[in-house]
Amino acid sequence: MIWRLVVLSGLCVLLLGAEGSSRGGRTVTFHRTQQDESQGQARARPRRDISGSSGTPRPSHGPPFTSCKTPLTPAEHTVLDDNTHETGFNGDDGSHVILTWVGDGTGVVLVLSTFSAPIDSFFEGGSSRLYRSTDYGKSFHDISHRINNTFIREEFGVSVGPGSSVILTADIPVVEHRGGVIFTSTDAGATFKFIQLPFHLAQPITYHFLNPDYLVALSIEGSLWLSLDFGAKWTKVHDGVHSFSWGDLVLKRTKDLGKTFTTIHEDIYSFGYIGAFLFFSVMEDPRSPRVMYFSSDQGNTFSRALLPSASTEQFYSILDGDEDMLFMHVDNPGDTFFGTMYTSDDRGILFSKSLERHLFDGQRKSDFTNITSLRGVYLTNKLDEDGRIRSVISFNRGGTWRQLNKPKNVDCGEQVTKCNLHIHGEHSRNNRIVPMLALSEPTAIGLVIAHGTVGDSLSSSQHPDVFVSSDGGYNWRGTLRGPHHYSILDSGALIVAVEAQREGQVKTIKFSTDEGQCWKSYNFTDQPFFFAGLASEPGTKAMNVSVWGFRPEEDGQPMWVTVTIDFQSLITRECNANDYEEWLAHSTDESDTERDGCVLGVKETYRRLKKQSVCRNGRGFVVSKRQSPCLCTREDYLCDYGYYRHVNTSDCVRQSSSANKTLELCLNGEEDELLTAGYRKVPSDRCEGGFSPQLAVQTVIRPCGVKTSPGPPARSSSPVTHFDTPVIIVLVAIVSSVFAVKRVVYRNR
Repeated sequence: MIWRLVVLSGLCVLLLGAEGSSRGGRTVTFHRTQQDESQGQARARPRRDISGSSGTPRPSHGPPFTSCKTPLTPAEHTVLDDNTHETGFNGDDGSHVILTWVGDGTGVVLVLSTFSAPIDSFFEGGSSRLYRSTDYGKSFHDISHRINNTFIREEFGVSVGPGSSVILTADIPVVEHRGGVIFTSTDAGATFKFIQLPFHLAQPITYHFLNPDYLVALSIEGSLWLSLDFGAKWTKVHDGVHSFSWGDLVLKRTKDLGKTFTTIHEDIYSFGYIGAFLFFSVMEDPRSPRVMYFSSDQGNTFSRALLPSASTEQFYSILDGDEDMLFMHVDNPGDTFFGTMYTSDDRGILFSKSLERHLFDGQRKSDFTNITSLRGVYLTNKLDEDGRIRSVISFNRGGTWRQLNKPKNVDCGEQVTKCNLHIHGEHSRNNRIVPMLALSEPTAIGLVIAHGTVGDSLSSSQHPDVFVSSDGGYNWRGTLRGPHHYSILDSGALIVAVEAQREGQVKTIKFSTDEGQCWKSYNFTDQPFFFAGLASEPGTKAMNVSVWGFRPEEDGQPMWVTVTIDFQSLITRECNANDYEEWLAHSTDESDTERDGCVLGVKETYRRLKKQSVCRNGRGFVVSKRQSPCLCTREDYLCDYGYYRHVNTSDCVRQSSSANKTLELCLNGEEDELLTAGYRKVPSDRCEGGFSPQLAVQTVIRPCGVKTSPGPPARSSSPVTHFDTPVIIVLVAIVSSVFAVKRVVYRNR
């Protein structure tokens, strides 16, 4: 089986693989632990987790640290009691709760209670429960009758789009109906409209990212359907489609309305779309390894990337990308669980080695993390030659990497020769070592919360503790003992946490108003329950948080419970000018006032809340900063293709594998010989003057690469992407654009 990529240029866009991203981070799903049916009756106690623990000693605690704990005053306790709201969903036997925030600051929360079912199955008489809150989860009303008590497919959940649009997908028998059923709402679930579809959905409907009336859907037969009136009418766009995704609203002319297809390239092995870049890997010869081609103009021209080739046993993975730059992981041969990380230029053509032995586990999970609370900061783990995992951090978009500093309040002891902080990532979460990944938010400048261990390397034999950084990862403090669930509220002015209990019940929430330096604890219920999750409105603007879980009813059946704590009545004072201070980001050397704080060519001075100020930023809070340019140094440059910078160094040295070789690149169909001094300016770096390596490029006109007709630029899209599916790529011009994957099956002759 071979895949064909079809690009219809205009309204819709491209191909990502499986499920659409319509939920957009506004939906949280909680699962109730399955009960032990061998006892003949339901029990509320979760099954003991014994994965990986049989016959092994329990983890020990890491190096000690002290954290501040302040008791609640009686007055504070009373205020919180008056603003804590508990809801029990009596008689609800759903195994899943899907919680979705609708709109921005509307206070509307929809909760769908349902259970998992095979896609092709149908439960006669089965129904879901739909609840609605208009006060940020303090109270809920059962509105199941508004959708005729219909069973809603758990794997589709609640689809929310721009504004107050909502779509629910009913689960109905495919063999008895010519098409599926959806319920649509334009008023955040206050009312719903019943719509009969002319097809059965294969995956959730995908909204256009700006216009909620524009919808794209994929049928179980592989047909792509388009609606321009929020689902009232549907038009079939194409048959044999495998996957798709919305993109920019770009119109093109075509004389035959998309009847003509132009092939870009054949023998494609895999493809993807992220940031400003469309890309594919290709086997140019059946016996040759794969190479990568990139386009920064939406597929109008493709150029071969200067990257190591990959065999069929290896893989490429895009870690992150934006309009200027890509982070690319190239797998090492064999089952090594590591590879090499590369960074691109702003065209996606020149790639430079950024980090060797980058960890990528057997499930193809990477610990690579973008610290969004400070520009240019990335965090990841590497697998060193001694077999140990160690954390490294970059403050200049992968230009240089270094180990994390030891937390200031942690003492490793005299027996430990190397003492650094190491952060648990996706690899640890998959192995159930930690419940959450590192957390940062663009509105909470400099704030990072993460699980980690302190010592020579990342240790699974130590209990993970919670650490906090207030300056984007330069300095850290141990703040909470043991694993926790945590959330950032009020743009960083408030942090909340609940201790992770695998077997026990919870009743206590911890909160901090000084970025984790001191904590207060509040018992939010007299009846503890088994914890399912912590939920707060996306965007960090809210001051309330909900704790979800379940407890047994009198008949022994589990009952879903949510407790919402509103901190707005506890922290009543609005922040004023005296509560803020100026903070120079990336400041590490106050003795060098000219260079201190210079990262990616500029100094950034933020206005942020003082730690000792206990007040509310409020929903209207906007991050304020001013910038000034810096003189260029080597730190403003990446190592060019064929060069490499060792950890904790700034000099670029020629890689032994490329020594004495002529470096060539394919750019827009012409092959160039690249003469370089070994340095390339970091994309988006805005430094001026100072260090300036002598670069020279001698062009030799030779045909190469792939060209098509000119066209518009692309738009940002996707997260981490892996490539391992054969495809054929075809470009089509039509008035309302879609990128999609068309399936073609060849019979053996």
